[in-house]
Amino acid sequence: MSSEIFNPNPTIFAPTKAKKSAHTYAKPRSLWLDDGESTEDEEYDQSDEPESIDQDEIFELIRSISDPEHRSMTLEQLAVVSAPQIMFDPQHPDRITVEFTPTVPHCGMSTFIGLSIRVRLLRSLPQRFKVDIRVKPGSHQSEQALNKQLNDKERVAAALENPALLEVLEQCLSTVGQASHEH
Repeated sequence: MSSEIFNPNPTIFAPTKAKKSAHTYAKPRSLWLDDGESTEDEEYDQSDEPESIDQDEIFELIRSISDPEHRSMTLEQLAVVSAPQIMFDPQHPDRITVEFTPTVPHCGMSTFIGLSIRVRLLRSLPQRFKVDIRVKPGSHQSEQALNKQLNDKERVAAALENPALLEVLEQCLSTVGQASHEH
C-alpha cells in the first residue's frame, strides 16, 4: 500500500443516531440476552420463514468501518456510506446493492473501502443474501473498473488471500460495532 494521501483534508460529518439498539430484546440489568425468564405476552416466531432485514440494519453493520486512509474516522463520518445508498431488489428481497461515495474522484482507497464493506457483510449476513457493492455513479474516475473488481468473486477471493491487503481490511473492520467517534 502506498503512503500517498489521496484526500489530505476530508470533510467530516456528524454521525446519525442508531435507529435500533443492537440488542433491543435484552432485558434491562440482565447479563444474558435471554435470561430464562419468560412472560406470558412474549411470543416467539417458530416459523421456518427467513427473517427479513432492512436498510437500517445493513447500515448499522457498515457505518462504523474505519476509513483506510483516515483510520480515526468512520465511513459514516466521511459520508462514504449512508442508509439511502442501500437498496433491495423488490423482485428478489435477498439481493442487496450497497453504493458508496469516495471522498474524492481519484480516491485510491476505493477498492479497500468496497472490499471492507463486502467482507463485513459476508461475515454478518446469512449466505442467502447476494450483495453487490458499487461506487456511486459519477463519483469516481474509474467507476466501471471498480464496480467490476468489487463484484468479481475470483478477484475478491484473490485479494483476501493477500496478507498485506487482509491486514489493512482487518484494521478497517476492527472498529465495527464501536460507537462512532463524536467530535
